[in-house]
Amino acid sequence: MEGSNDGLVLLLQLAITLVMMAATWKIFEKAGQPGWAALIPFYNIYLMLVIAGKPGWWLLLLLIPLVNIIFGVLTTISLARKFGKDAFFGVGLALLGFVFFPILAWGDARYRG
Repeated sequence: MEGSNDGLVLLLQLAITLVMMAATWKIFEKAGQPGWAALIPFYNIYLMLVIAGKPGWWLLLLLIPLVNIIFGVLTTISLARKFGKDAFFGVGLALLGFVFFPILAWGDARYRG
C-alpha cells in the first residue's frame, strides 16, 4: 500500500513544474525577455538575475551550497521590487514560489526595470 500514492505525487509534481515553467515564461515576457529562455537551464537563472538587476556573475554564487540560499532570496526580493512588489513578496517568491510566481506572472504587476 505504500506505493499507491506514487502516481498521485508524480502527477502533482508534474503539474507544479508545468505551472512554474509557464509562470517563468510569462515573467520573462513581461520583462521584455524571450519567454522560451525559461526552458533553458542556467540561462534562465542568468536572465532572472538580469531582470532582477543583479550582476550575471551571481550565477556562480547560486551554485555554491548555503551561499545560494542567501543570494537566491536577495534575487527574489530584487525581482519582486522590479515588479512593484515589496520585500515580503520577494521572500514569498523564495519560499513558496509555486504560489507567488504565478501571482507575479498573471497578476497586474508590471515590470519597472
